[in-house]
Amino acid sequence: MSYAKTISTLRLALGFLWLGGQFYIVQYPLVPMIQRPVHLMFALGLVILWMPLNGARIDRALARTIDLLLLAVVVAATVYYLAMAERFTSRMEGIDPVLAVDVVFGVLIVLVMLECVRRTVGWSLLGVILAFVAYGFLGKLFPGWMRFRGFDLLETVENFTMTANGVLGLTTETSVQIVFYFVAFGAFYAAIGGSQLFIDLSLTAVGRHKGGAAKAAVVSSSMMGSISGSAVANVATTGVFTIPLMKRSGLTAERAAATEAIASTGGQLMPPIMGIAAFVMAELLQTDYGRIALAGIIPAVGFYVAIFLAVDLHARKSGTGTVGKAEIGEFPPLLPRLYLLIPPIVLIGALVMGYSATRCAVYAILACVITAYLRRESWLDLRGWIATVGDATKQAAQVAVPIAAIGMIIAVAIQSNLALKFSTRLIDISGGNLYLAMGLIIIGCLIMGMGLPTVAAYIIGAILFAPTLVQLGIPLLAAHFFVMYYCVLSMITPPVALASYTAAGMSSANVMKASLLAFQISLVSFFIPFGFAFDEALLGNGAIHWIVFAFASLMAGTASWAIALTGYLKGDLTLVERLFFGAASVAVIFSPTGTVEWAVGMVTVIVLAAWRLILRPRFGLPVKAGGD
Repeated sequence: MSYAKTISTLRLALGFLWLGGQFYIVQYPLVPMIQRPVHLMFALGLVILWMPLNGARIDRALARTIDLLLLAVVVAATVYYLAMAERFTSRMEGIDPVLAVDVVFGVLIVLVMLECVRRTVGWSLLGVILAFVAYGFLGKLFPGWMRFRGFDLLETVENFTMTANGVLGLTTETSVQIVFYFVAFGAFYAAIGGSQLFIDLSLTAVGRHKGGAAKAAVVSSSMMGSISGSAVANVATTGVFTIPLMKRSGLTAERAAATEAIASTGGQLMPPIMGIAAFVMAELLQTDYGRIALAGIIPAVGFYVAIFLAVDLHARKSGTGTVGKAEIGEFPPLLPRLYLLIPPIVLIGALVMGYSATRCAVYAILACVITAYLRRESWLDLRGWIATVGDATKQAAQVAVPIAAIGMIIAVAIQSNLALKFSTRLIDISGGNLYLAMGLIIIGCLIMGMGLPTVAAYIIGAILFAPTLVQLGIPLLAAHFFVMYYCVLSMITPPVALASYTAAGMSSANVMKASLLAFQISLVSFFIPFGFAFDEALLGNGAIHWIVFAFASLMAGTASWAIALTGYLKGDLTLVERLFFGAASVAVIFSPTGTVEWAVGMVTVIVLAAWRLILRPRFGLPVKAGGD
């Protein structure tokens, strides 16, 4: 058997074993110090097999030798953890000794993980992890408030690889219990045709309207993002269809890429799955994931309403983006394919009924398998299922390794007390001013998220920034959502914007222009976190009538802000009109529902809208028609 064939067989064997093991522990859970390391070792092995070492500067034989050595370490580490499971479960941290074998395997595991992080994410996250590790060793050399005594090798090994604080901590547990199953569901659902159905549904719903091509991108990305929870994967899935469609409808390559990038990025905010960061949030806050998903509904809808309005207003102003009738009728009939909605309906229904997130995802995966055979068009043969399992476990491994490695960052931040010291320092810099602190946190989230996966940026932000918001009076859930929201937006923030880069490549667009334009479009949703920070009703807390009022006011506020930024509503706005729309938006979004400031803002929005849409045309005042 050839080397390539052997590697392919190993990938599939590990993938099936991992999938089977994950289904087994749903019904028969094992102790954490078995589940977590075995899960991590599967992920490391699959990353090495799916992403082998290669490059022009290294000999192929040497590259294969290194990969085989890494695999040997993973196998040996698996045996080590299984043999030490009982000891690790019962030992007392900081009291029981760290053995020589622990040091050897601890160092080897960390080195393999760092290499796998480099392969999956690149140097950005690896550089951050190395910086924190260096800080852990050299803490006593840092000046001022950052100084602490530092760790020695034994303490580092214990914190990183022998306890529930490092690579076997909270982030790995999240991957074991939740992330794996939802990533697998996304792969299974895409395999039976679910993603294509979402695209076709969106095109049918909005394709015939002004700016239909860009609107279809927004709607399809919101639907697919609610299942995939990954900005880059969302771009790759829906952008293949929507970007060429937008370009054919008259949009520039840069605007097509920017629209797809920002629409796909919002998928990390859209329930029921949202992004991996939402699962980690549930674990950090020790709350049910269903509560997180429920809290995310209104902010996510507000985000997509804002983007949709921006796209609509631009289309009316420029007269571009409308899809031809011939293109809308190109795909197969929708009605016979609506049965493909069964898996997401099962997922949502199970969440509403109160089942755990893990069981909801498992039921949805099983629903995918059953649904595939309801009609001949969606059948998958044996090769199809094998490919689906391979794709699902590959994606799960590429997610599990980076978020497990972030456990090292968490361990250093907690053990060094860096999180508390950083929060105190940030409050001192802002002088205790909430708005200034929020502004600094936004900048920090956007900068930190450049080049990092959203979950990595969120975890670091949750450790360093969320405590500051809580100390300044923002509720705990709102503080974490605030941080996560801006970490999500970092995916389209230049100079490093992963979603924008992916979309620009697919559109053959100028990368920097596309990134800047995506960031410009995202400004229509930029104030939404301030809304739920100051009014918890937007996160589903409070009486139902206040939640409804808060939702309506958020829609009004984001619409007003979109109009102000676009400068168009039934014609071009004057500078004064744009300023009034912007001021009204700020008053509505930044004020809790029911306050005097909120009421003034809402009245102003209504009066301005009536002036532009009804009174101004009735008085015969000149209006530039644009594309209307």
